[in-house]
Amino acid sequence: ESTIPALDAIINKSGELGVEEIVIGMAHRGRLNVLANIMGKTYEHIFNEFEGNAIPQSTHGDGDVKYHLGYSSLVETPSGKKVHLKLTPNPSHLEAVGPVVEGFTRAKEDICYDESQGKALPILIHGDAAVAGQGVVFETIQMSQLEGYKTGGTIHFIINNQVGFTTDYKDARSSTYCTGVASVVQAPVIHVNGDDAEAVVFASELAMEYRQKFQSDIFIDMVCYRKHGHNEGDDPNFTQPELYKKIKVHPDPRSVYSEELIQKGTVETALVKKLDIELNQTLQDRLDAVKEKPLPYEYQQSELAWKALKKFTTNEDFLQSPETGIEKESLDHIIKHLMTLPEDFTPLSKVGRLFKGTKAKLDQGILDWQMAELAAYGSILLEGKDVRLTGQDVKRGTFSHRHAILRDGANYSELNRFDNLSPNQGKFRIFNSLLSEYAVLGFEYGYSLASPENLVIWEAQFGDFANGAHIMIDQFVVAGESKWQRQSGLVMLLPHGYEGQGPEHSSARLERFLQMCADNNIYVANITSPANYFHALRRQLKQPFRKPLIVMSPKQGLRHEYATSKMEDFTTGGFQEVLDDVNTSKDKKSIAKVKKVVLCTGKLYLELRKKQEAEKRFDVALVRIEQLYPYPQAQIDNVLKQYKGAKLAWAQEEPENMGAWRYLLAKDTATFAAAERISRDEAASPATGFKKIHDEEQAAIIEKAFAL
Repeated sequence: ESTIPALDAIINKSGELGVEEIVIGMAHRGRLNVLANIMGKTYEHIFNEFEGNAIPQSTHGDGDVKYHLGYSSLVETPSGKKVHLKLTPNPSHLEAVGPVVEGFTRAKEDICYDESQGKALPILIHGDAAVAGQGVVFETIQMSQLEGYKTGGTIHFIINNQVGFTTDYKDARSSTYCTGVASVVQAPVIHVNGDDAEAVVFASELAMEYRQKFQSDIFIDMVCYRKHGHNEGDDPNFTQPELYKKIKVHPDPRSVYSEELIQKGTVETALVKKLDIELNQTLQDRLDAVKEKPLPYEYQQSELAWKALKKFTTNEDFLQSPETGIEKESLDHIIKHLMTLPEDFTPLSKVGRLFKGTKAKLDQGILDWQMAELAAYGSILLEGKDVRLTGQDVKRGTFSHRHAILRDGANYSELNRFDNLSPNQGKFRIFNSLLSEYAVLGFEYGYSLASPENLVIWEAQFGDFANGAHIMIDQFVVAGESKWQRQSGLVMLLPHGYEGQGPEHSSARLERFLQMCADNNIYVANITSPANYFHALRRQLKQPFRKPLIVMSPKQGLRHEYATSKMEDFTTGGFQEVLDDVNTSKDKKSIAKVKKVVLCTGKLYLELRKKQEAEKRFDVALVRIEQLYPYPQAQIDNVLKQYKGAKLAWAQEEPENMGAWRYLLAKDTATFAAAERISRDEAASPATGFKKIHDEEQAAIIEKAFAL
């Protein structure tokens, strides 16, 4: 009850202090109350959802329980200021929404408010057990003052009801206060009695003023209780009999405040009773389908961009990728700019050598992976759109391949290679992240929700480490559109490939992503061609809708002799879901010689092709599936039909129970049921930790692929 006037006070005070937008994240307890009393969601709308009726234009996907849903509204404060309110959807992973809110807020600050951090305000509503027990809270606080992630301060409002599910607070934490995490950034903590409504409002207004003054986080710890235990049907006496004996006879906050006002002579007892009766009758009337008018709403710039995109997708939308080639003049301009350093800039000696190597390739008319990626970013920037790229060591790239930011060897200053690309270019925002996967991925997902016209990318140091962010992947990235009708164009780059580096530096767990594919929810790609990567990135903004793109990105392929593309591959066409053998598909005569077709994906192709060309084994065709989902059935059928009579095999580096094999077998039984499987044996661990064993296993896969 006291949370509602607290939020109301923050909103009213924020309008006076220049805030134009508030983004709220909270768990489910009290969400309906916030939706109705703060966000202005009509009672009719809420009751309609609980009756199980479909809401117009919201029937796409599977939906979610009503206390997980989000909402947007526009309110006017008593001072006449209009404030946009956003309540973000959140699953039952209570604190997962924190970094999503921060990313959403930062995107709004970057795009709508010219990077000002006083116009948008994140509010996170916590429970005492969750704020103390969930590690993502620490990660989110730790990023709050970092250049790539700060949002100008967050108000953390803690409903400290001293019960986590049915756990007593003495079992829920080791710290004295549930707000111990505030000390990480020396954020002030205001402890306030939830029974004292006026004190709660005062604390809220003070917190708002502090946030605007110092642009940093502040905590309000509202000490209170939960009337009914975990939910209205729960009996908390089983675990907290002493506490709930006291709560049973304790008056609720409304009664406490009403009595206080009556004692002061501010209101009369009759008026309090009259208001109570009127509200109950109003709720009953709404439940009986009396119509309410929702609050008027004015769409913001980024929201208009979402409205312009296609809301629902069908299988036909994925039959073929759109044209994403660019003009040769644009490509030449981007390359020249990237390869030209300012006269007063002294590159580090190793960078100078890298530039020479890149120039040698360019002189041959080819681009490697690094240049293809940078060319994609440059082309998007030239179109006036922004690019945001974060992750551990992304400025140079984990494998020292990207070098989007260079350091001066003389004064150590930074040079953004995309600066001054064009007078009207978009902004290239690249930040090395803190050593976090969970919170950082959540932040970038939130950022993508508020920036449909921009390219947002998170790169894992190794794809294996994405398992530390799987709550975000499971709950938001792959299911957010189905549950909440929220599209995202987020790109996840997950370095993947077996090179003998052990079980934690080999596999991005391709099989897990493929298992979660349904309803055209995401793209999953394992790309071998730099040009195809270029087109995949550009496709993210070219399609009339947005889908997350999961890329099993290369390690060895970053510099491999076969991982290059010709200039003309960037100026025509688009992303190719399937790539035929570059040697055997030249003409009918070459095709007729093929006795075996090996389908594969990703880095293994590079090793197979090396053997194919070294030994002139053109009786074996190597066909690459560059996009595994949405499954390119037509393209695969079209390639395979020319190799009639040839044996068919699927080759992968991963063990039999991992990688794409079982997915393909279920997805395209007609093709793969008769195919030979070539892989490591099924295993509990993704890869061996012994280099010698790895080499033997890899050699066996390659030999078997060419055995007739």
